[in-house]
Amino acid sequence: MSAGRTVNTLSQSWGTPLKYVNAVKEVFGGCINLGPCSNQYSIVNARVEFKLPKQDGLIEIWNYPTIYVNPPYGIDKERGTTIKNWLAKCASAYYDFGSEVIALVPVAANTAHWKKYVFTKAKAICFLYDTRLRFLENGKDTGKGAPMACAMVYWGDNFAKFFNVFIEHGAVIDISPLIGELVGSDRKRLQLSFTEIKSAII
Repeated sequence: MSAGRTVNTLSQSWGTPLKYVNAVKEVFGGCINLGPCSNQYSIVNARVEFKLPKQDGLIEIWNYPTIYVNPPYGIDKERGTTIKNWLAKCASAYYDFGSEVIALVPVAANTAHWKKYVFTKAKAICFLYDTRLRFLENGKDTGKGAPMACAMVYWGDNFAKFFNVFIEHGAVIDISPLIGELVGSDRKRLQLSFTEIKSAII
Protein backbone atom coordinates (compact mmCIF):
# COMPACT_ATOMS: atom_id res chain seq x y z
CA MET A 1 0.00 0.00 0.00
CA SER A 2 1.20 3.50 -0.66
CA ALA A 3 1.13 6.80 1.10
CA GLY A 4 3.03 9.47 -0.80
CA ARG A 5 3.90 12.26 1.61
CA THR A 6 4.97 14.99 -0.78
CA VAL A 7 2.86 16.80 -3.32
CA ASN A 8 3.74 15.06 -6.57
CA THR A 9 2.92 11.95 -8.57
CA LEU A 10 6.05 9.99 -7.67
CA SER A 11 5.87 9.75 -3.87
CA GLN A 12 3.68 6.66 -3.74
CA SER A 13 5.92 4.03 -2.16
CA TRP A 14 5.32 4.61 1.55
CA GLY A 15 4.14 1.23 2.79
CA THR A 16 2.11 0.14 5.79
CA PRO A 17 4.14 -1.21 8.74
CA LEU A 18 3.73 -4.93 9.37
CA LYS A 19 1.98 -4.54 12.73
CA TYR A 20 -0.84 -2.61 11.05
CA VAL A 21 -1.05 -5.00 8.12
CA ASN A 22 -1.51 -7.82 10.64
CA ALA A 23 -4.13 -5.85 12.56
CA VAL A 24 -6.13 -5.13 9.42
CA LYS A 25 -6.02 -8.80 8.45
CA GLU A 26 -7.22 -9.75 11.92
CA VAL A 27 -10.23 -7.44 11.64
CA PHE A 28 -10.99 -8.96 8.24
CA GLY A 29 -10.73 -12.54 9.43
CA GLY A 30 -7.32 -13.11 7.87
CA CYS A 31 -7.93 -11.98 4.30
CA ILE A 32 -7.62 -8.65 2.51
CA ASN A 33 -9.46 -9.11 -0.77
CA LEU A 34 -8.53 -5.81 -2.42
CA GLY A 35 -5.58 -3.44 -2.22
CA PRO A 36 -6.66 -0.68 -4.62
CA CYS A 37 -3.54 1.49 -4.31
CA SER A 38 -0.74 -1.01 -3.91
CA ASN A 39 2.78 -0.86 -5.30
CA GLN A 40 5.65 -3.20 -6.11
CA TYR A 41 7.04 -2.97 -2.56
CA SER A 42 3.80 -3.68 -0.70
CA ILE A 43 3.81 -6.31 2.06
CA VAL A 44 0.01 -6.37 2.29
CA ASN A 45 -0.43 -9.10 -0.33
CA ALA A 46 -4.12 -8.58 -0.96
CA ARG A 47 -5.78 -11.14 -3.22
CA VAL A 48 -6.34 -8.45 -5.86
CA GLU A 49 -4.02 -5.46 -6.11
CA PHE A 50 -4.07 -2.42 -8.37
CA LYS A 51 -0.50 -1.15 -8.40
CA LEU A 52 0.45 2.49 -8.61
CA PRO A 53 1.62 4.32 -10.60
CA LYS A 54 0.65 2.21 -13.66
CA GLN A 55 -2.80 1.15 -12.45
CA ASP A 56 -5.37 3.65 -11.22
CA GLY A 57 -7.47 1.97 -8.54
CA LEU A 58 -9.89 4.89 -8.51
CA ILE A 59 -11.33 3.96 -11.89
CA GLU A 60 -11.82 0.31 -10.93
CA ILE A 61 -14.92 -1.19 -9.29
CA TRP A 62 -14.34 -1.99 -5.60
CA ASN A 63 -16.89 -4.78 -5.23
CA TYR A 64 -14.86 -6.89 -2.80
CA PRO A 65 -15.72 -8.11 0.72
CA THR A 66 -12.66 -6.61 2.44
CA ILE A 67 -10.56 -3.67 1.29
CA TYR A 68 -7.47 -2.03 2.75
CA VAL A 69 -6.47 1.43 1.55
CA ASN A 70 -3.25 3.33 2.25
CA PRO A 71 -3.73 6.07 -0.31
CA PRO A 72 -1.26 8.56 -1.75
CA TYR A 73 -1.34 11.54 0.58
CA GLY A 74 -0.23 14.09 -1.98
CA ILE A 75 -1.75 15.38 -5.21
CA ASP A 76 -1.61 13.14 -8.26
CA LYS A 77 -1.01 15.87 -10.82
CA GLU A 78 -1.26 13.47 -13.74
CA ARG A 79 -4.74 12.25 -12.81
CA GLY A 80 -5.92 15.33 -10.91
CA THR A 81 -6.83 13.35 -7.80
CA THR A 82 -6.15 13.70 -4.07
CA ILE A 83 -6.82 11.75 -0.89
CA LYS A 84 -10.37 13.13 -1.04
CA ASN A 85 -11.07 10.88 -4.03
CA TRP A 86 -9.78 7.80 -2.22
CA LEU A 87 -11.90 8.49 0.87
CA ALA A 88 -14.97 8.99 -1.32
CA LYS A 89 -14.28 5.62 -2.94
CA CYS A 90 -13.93 3.97 0.49
CA ALA A 91 -17.33 5.25 1.57
CA SER A 92 -18.84 4.27 -1.77
CA ALA A 93 -17.54 0.68 -1.51
CA TYR A 94 -19.22 0.28 1.87
CA TYR A 95 -22.55 1.84 0.90
CA ASP A 96 -22.76 0.42 -2.64
CA PHE A 97 -21.39 -3.10 -2.08
CA GLY A 98 -21.41 -3.70 1.67
CA SER A 99 -17.61 -3.94 1.69
CA GLU A 100 -15.62 -3.68 4.90
CA VAL A 101 -13.02 -0.99 4.34
CA ILE A 102 -10.11 0.23 6.45
CA ALA A 103 -7.98 3.20 5.40
CA LEU A 104 -4.73 4.52 6.89
CA VAL A 105 -4.88 8.29 6.52
CA PRO A 106 -3.51 11.50 8.05
CA VAL A 107 -5.63 13.00 10.81
CA ALA A 108 -7.21 16.01 9.14
CA ALA A 109 -10.41 16.60 11.07
CA ASN A 110 -10.82 20.16 9.78
CA THR A 111 -10.82 19.23 6.10
CA ALA A 112 -13.81 18.90 3.80
CA HIS A 113 -12.96 15.30 2.94
CA TRP A 114 -13.02 14.23 6.60
CA LYS A 115 -16.30 16.03 7.17
CA LYS A 116 -17.89 14.50 4.07
CA TYR A 117 -16.50 10.96 3.91
CA VAL A 118 -15.20 10.12 7.40
CA PHE A 119 -17.30 11.81 10.08
CA THR A 120 -20.62 11.33 8.29
CA LYS A 121 -19.98 8.03 6.49
CA ALA A 122 -17.53 5.86 8.46
CA LYS A 123 -18.37 3.77 11.51
CA ALA A 124 -15.18 4.16 13.56
CA ILE A 125 -11.77 5.79 13.82
CA CYS A 126 -8.64 4.60 15.56
CA PHE A 127 -6.36 7.54 16.32
CA LEU A 128 -3.01 5.75 16.31
CA TYR A 129 -0.78 6.03 19.39
CA ASP A 130 2.42 6.22 17.33
CA THR A 131 4.01 9.63 17.83
CA ARG A 132 5.45 9.42 14.33
CA LEU A 133 4.21 6.41 12.39
CA ARG A 134 7.10 4.81 10.53
CA PHE A 135 6.05 3.96 7.01
CA LEU A 136 8.06 1.44 5.03
CA GLU A 137 10.09 3.21 2.37
CA ASN A 138 10.24 1.07 -0.76
CA GLY A 139 9.43 -1.94 1.40
CA LYS A 140 12.08 -1.27 4.04
CA ASP A 141 11.86 0.07 7.59
CA THR A 142 14.11 3.11 7.32
CA GLY A 143 13.23 4.49 10.74
CA LYS A 144 11.76 7.68 9.30
CA GLY A 145 8.59 8.91 10.96
CA ALA A 146 5.53 10.44 9.35
CA PRO A 147 5.31 14.22 9.78
CA MET A 148 1.64 14.00 10.76
CA ALA A 149 -0.63 12.08 13.13
CA CYS A 150 -2.37 9.15 11.45
CA ALA A 151 -5.58 7.22 11.91
CA MET A 152 -7.25 4.04 10.75
CA VAL A 153 -10.77 4.75 9.50
CA TYR A 154 -13.32 1.94 9.37
CA TRP A 155 -16.38 1.61 7.13
CA GLY A 156 -18.12 -1.61 8.12
CA ASP A 157 -20.58 -3.30 10.45
CA ASN A 158 -18.31 -5.03 12.96
CA PHE A 159 -17.31 -2.23 15.30
CA ALA A 160 -16.64 -4.68 18.16
CA LYS A 161 -14.01 -6.53 16.13
CA PHE A 162 -12.40 -3.30 14.94
CA PHE A 163 -12.32 -2.02 18.53
CA ASN A 164 -10.89 -5.20 20.02
CA VAL A 165 -8.07 -5.35 17.47
CA PHE A 166 -7.13 -1.68 17.20
CA ILE A 167 -7.45 -0.63 20.83
CA GLU A 168 -3.90 -1.96 21.17
CA HIS A 169 -2.76 0.58 18.59
CA GLY A 170 -4.76 3.69 19.43
CA ALA A 171 -7.87 5.37 20.78
CA VAL A 172 -10.85 3.78 19.03
CA ILE A 173 -13.96 5.92 18.66
CA ASP A 174 -17.44 4.85 17.52
CA ILE A 175 -18.62 7.62 15.19
CA SER A 176 -21.70 5.85 13.84
CA PRO A 177 -24.06 8.37 15.53
CA LEU A 178 -22.70 10.99 13.09
CA ILE A 179 -23.75 9.06 9.99
CA GLY A 180 -26.06 11.21 7.90
CA GLU A 181 -25.51 14.29 10.06
CA LEU A 182 -24.58 17.65 8.60
CA VAL A 183 -21.25 18.95 9.85
CA GLY A 184 -19.20 22.09 9.46
CA SER A 185 -20.37 24.60 6.86
CA ASP A 186 -23.26 22.35 5.79
CA ARG A 187 -24.79 22.59 9.26
CA LYS A 188 -24.21 26.36 9.34
CA ARG A 189 -25.95 26.76 5.99
CA LEU A 190 -28.90 24.72 7.24
CA GLN A 191 -29.14 26.81 10.39
CA LEU A 192 -29.08 29.99 8.31
CA SER A 193 -31.81 28.68 6.03
CA PHE A 194 -33.99 27.83 9.05
CA THR A 195 -33.44 31.35 10.37
CA GLU A 196 -34.43 32.82 7.02
CA ILE A 197 -37.58 30.69 6.88
CA LYS A 198 -38.51 31.65 10.43
CA SER A 199 -37.97 35.35 9.65
CA ALA A 200 -40.11 35.08 6.55
CA ILE A 201 -42.94 33.46 8.52
CA ILE A 202 -42.79 36.11 11.25
